[in-house]
Amino acid sequence: MPELLIELFSEEIPARMQARAAADLERLVCEALAQLNPQGATSYAGPRRIALSLTVDATVPGGTVDERGPRESAPEKALAGFMRKHGVERDALVLENGFWVLHRTIPPVAAARQVADVLPGLLRRFPWPKSMRWGVGSAFTWVRPLRRIVCLLDGQVVDFTLAEGEDNGHGLKADNLTEGHRFTAPGAFAVASTKEWLNGLRARQVEPDASVRRTTIAEGVARLAREEGLNVVADPGLIDEVAGLTEWPVPFLGQIDDAFMTLPPEVMQVSMRVNQRYFALRNSDGSAAPRFAFVANLLPSDGGALTIAGNERVLRARFADARHFWDLDRARTLASRVPDLDRIVFHASLGSQGERVKRITRLAGVLAGMTGADVAQAERAALLCKADLTTGMVGEFPELQGIMGAYYARHDGEPDAVANAIGAHYMPRGPQDDVPTAPVAVAVALADKIDMLVAFFAVGEKPGGSGDPYALRRAALGVIRIIRENGLRLDLAKVLWEAAQGLPEALRLAPDLDVLPEFIADRLRVQLRSEGARHDILAAVSVGNTDTDIVRLLARATAIADMLATDDGRNMLAATKRAANILRIEDRKDGPHEGTPNPALYTQTEEKVLAEALQKAIPAVEQATAQERYADAMRDVASLRPVLDRFFEVVTVNDPDPAVRANRLRLLSELCRMTVLIADFSQIEG
Repeated sequence: MPELLIELFSEEIPARMQARAAADLERLVCEALAQLNPQGATSYAGPRRIALSLTVDATVPGGTVDERGPRESAPEKALAGFMRKHGVERDALVLENGFWVLHRTIPPVAAARQVADVLPGLLRRFPWPKSMRWGVGSAFTWVRPLRRIVCLLDGQVVDFTLAEGEDNGHGLKADNLTEGHRFTAPGAFAVASTKEWLNGLRARQVEPDASVRRTTIAEGVARLAREEGLNVVADPGLIDEVAGLTEWPVPFLGQIDDAFMTLPPEVMQVSMRVNQRYFALRNSDGSAAPRFAFVANLLPSDGGALTIAGNERVLRARFADARHFWDLDRARTLASRVPDLDRIVFHASLGSQGERVKRITRLAGVLAGMTGADVAQAERAALLCKADLTTGMVGEFPELQGIMGAYYARHDGEPDAVANAIGAHYMPRGPQDDVPTAPVAVAVALADKIDMLVAFFAVGEKPGGSGDPYALRRAALGVIRIIRENGLRLDLAKVLWEAAQGLPEALRLAPDLDVLPEFIADRLRVQLRSEGARHDILAAVSVGNTDTDIVRLLARATAIADMLATDDGRNMLAATKRAANILRIEDRKDGPHEGTPNPALYTQTEEKVLAEALQKAIPAVEQATAQERYADAMRDVASLRPVLDRFFEVVTVNDPDPAVRANRLRLLSELCRMTVLIADFSQIEG
């Protein structure tokens, strides 16, 4: 099969867009050339190019196509329109089964022609998140000015241009010329295959494979650090970004002046990462090391001495700025900054950050009583938790919210529990983050997230579709994780009600607040599905259940899942669902069939045995459920399996005698009443 190579060479592409663009190029080309049976596609992305290599068939096969036209009896205008559409005369049509039919022969199409036909339009509609125009004479846009197009099929240039009508397409047309490194190998060179393209670029200090660049950076930085007895602070996102900024990555280590080593390590790391894309290093004991790693985009002729010195000089200036903020911020206490929050707008409908802090403080006090935290410390931490938003350091590096508050609180002499809670109250920031575990930190973190949810739902800002501008889904997942991982026994509905009491009176009865518990429950289902749990089991314990104690709900779900893992459990589920189905059908006729069955109406031994078994099981299940011994409750339910199986084998529920029938239906009603104490088994699949 012929090899097709496409390279789109441009000015620097933002690092965050490269991988998606390469994937889009592969997807769009394979879709557009589907008739050529594309195979073995490999995409490439780098700072100045995206490319694709694949194999295709030599031709699009020919064939015949039958186009059915109007009926023989249709008006002449209809037939004329059909002929005009297909560009044929009447003698090209034949009558078949009362319809005019056109038999068309489609000739084979050479792969080069097919590629030339589809690529210009594909490139004109390429889905960059942001595109730009440049020059004159063309409306063609690209993420940055597009300079060259390589398009080779079996080593030959596929001839096409981006010109369209009066639009000159910037004079861009397909060729076999590409370029190497901008500084070490300037100028164009010709290629005739993917292998030649790869080898030619690498010989000119360009690595076109992003995965190779990532490996070079990660392993190179780690090796240099290891030689110094240091460790690299894990940062996969930074590795990806630097791989998107460099065509020929060369790692180096630099030195940090001792004068800056008293800065908080988080400040140093964020400053290096955000401003310079440097990697932070740690000593073997986890403390910040006086070294940093960076990646150059070429191998300097002097081995890197001048490059290292230049980067050290730049970092000194950055750290001098950070030192200025660090010293200036500590001149004021966090407590003195709290009034400044009144001047920071939180949301147009919800007032200032100062008003929000008052709500969080009140709610943290309530939650402290529920989580075993010291109430005074929880309220103090909540009062101060947003004060670092007024500091210069957080203004420069918003990523340090909370973290700097903890440092400044310790400097002010606040208790460790208060400072730690300030530092942890944004946690978890993402799915990989730990959750707070100290009682005061738990109370403040929950108060912060629950206030977010309640406040935004109260003003109608709930998420819709894929939109979630205030990250409320993340806040809900944070609440769930904090509760689950700390085993907190909270009545979530009560907590949400308490949070609403901190809002202005007009918002406390907002209609969207009624759907907030279900929103959180939905996030719980999403989380459980991601863990591989059965969502139908969670639905079974939730339907008709007003219990919002997440730990208790999950304990029920676990007990049911464990029961259904056994043969007795699965068979019991089937029998219970059968009983519920019978009862539902008969209740529609003349129900409900409720109340205690009459033993005098039992006519078969199996009825009596089931009734006796239920008399023992129902109190046992009620007691176990009340004491939250759900595994015991499920064992009591599963123990009924042989008795219930025998009942359905022998007993006809719809007996001809109306009194016997009604009594048997009441017996099934007792069974269903017992199982509903645990869950609605009808929601469980299988």
